[in-house]
Amino acid sequence: MPSLLLRSILAVLLPRQMASEAERRPQGVFECQLCALSAPYSYVGQKPPNTRSVILLEESYVLKDPFTADRDKFLVLGSRCSVCSRLVCVGPECSLFYTKRFCLPCVWENIDAFPQEIRQDVEKRKALARTPCGKPSSRT
Repeated sequence: MPSLLLRSILAVLLPRQMASEAERRPQGVFECQLCALSAPYSYVGQKPPNTRSVILLEESYVLKDPFTADRDKFLVLGSRCSVCSRLVCVGPECSLFYTKRFCLPCVWENIDAFPQEIRQDVEKRKALARTPCGKPSSRT
């Protein structure tokens, strides 16, 4: 029978070991239902692992940042649209966050429900999307 000290040490170390193994192993593959961006995710929720004071404003699909060895760095891949529940990436051509995540098709369907600043931002995105790559927009 393990001693009380050994049980205490195991109680502290095992969750850390399991958390670091889970961090290395993807939970699944995130795929945006609009642009088909596909990436493995390591966590779904509002409090990514190894972050002390970060609480996301939405249930997000999160990936440990592959560009740094810093364990508390992460990338948010996307979330579900709060209107239609589509899985969408955070890319500006697929979704926007305004108190909740909205896919752009739902934004356009409900554009009058958004404040003027958001409508202007969406219009700018639309204009930029029409501009061919490498050519500046005529609007400055």
